[in-house]
Amino acid sequence: MRFNGLVLVAAIAALSACGGGGEKAADTSSVAPAPATGSTTGAVAPTTGAQAPVTGTWHEVKMLGDEKGYRFDPQDITIKAGDGIRWTMISGGPHNVAFQNVAAAARAQVAANMPNQISDLSSPMLLNPNEKYEMSFAKVPAGKYEYICTPHIATNMRGSVTVQ
Repeated sequence: MRFNGLVLVAAIAALSACGGGGEKAADTSSVAPAPATGSTTGAVAPTTGAQAPVTGTWHEVKMLGDEKGYRFDPQDITIKAGDGIRWTMISGGPHNVAFQNVAAAARAQVAANMPNQISDLSSPMLLNPNEKYEMSFAKVPAGKYEYICTPHIATNMRGSVTVQ
């Protein structure tokens, strides 16, 4: 009898959690939608700045994990302001791009140019071969921007972008 009572209480709790009809409460939150570009959804929108589109050349950086280790290829890349980078997951995922030690003067624009962030200055995880993450470096100040792959930081999976 005691077991039946527990089952009944659990069933009532489950049914009441479903909501069941009635008017929907008004949404009072003011969260801005994430930018429409990029390859992964369900992420955090940048908090400041306006996303600047690529006005120059696209460059590719491969994300690899194999018998040679975990790495970005090329590890260090030099681009011009206005160019874009397309990181492509090739093997050994999951991989992501997480910028570190970004100067205060550049932080807002770097964040604005990173679509679908899962946390501050961190791209979504790329899980499948040929999945891509694209980012514009338009309006990003000249300098060196270091990044890591969060899941593989222990294996020293690092890279850098130098913007001229």
